[in-house]
Amino acid sequence: MSRVIHVDNPGKRRNQARRSIAEILRLLGRKAQIDDEARDMAAMLVYLLREIKATVDESAAAWEKRGYWMKVERFVRDYEWIPELAANIDDVIRHGAWDLLPELLADLMPRFDDIHIKTMTRKPSDWRGAYRKLLAEPPVSVLR
Repeated sequence: MSRVIHVDNPGKRRNQARRSIAEILRLLGRKAQIDDEARDMAAMLVYLLREIKATVDESAAAWEKRGYWMKVERFVRDYEWIPELAANIDDVIRHGAWDLLPELLADLMPRFDDIHIKTMTRKPSDWRGAYRKLLAEPPVSVLR
């Protein structure tokens, strides 16, 4: 019997989400005002941050099973900012406090500076409808 190789592992999904966030941040930075597309992009940021948090938890659980306690602790600490920032962006979206969004994006940008973008690979259809979908969900408090 051969080994089972998972091509959609948490690290790959985390890197894809990080790349998507970096592209969205660049596109949002070019926007002069908050339009429908900007609302969709902001909502997509919430979903992508949640995805990153889920992959961090998944990786941490796998490493804990192997006894890599120090690695888990360091890794989880590197991403502990995600739940609060995702909840803050979610709150801004739900309350229409769009004037606070640039400050949150400024907090987010340095965390994705290591991603170099030569060409945009994400399509607007990736985030289209995310705003409406987010508002249809019940509010989520800080994810832990």
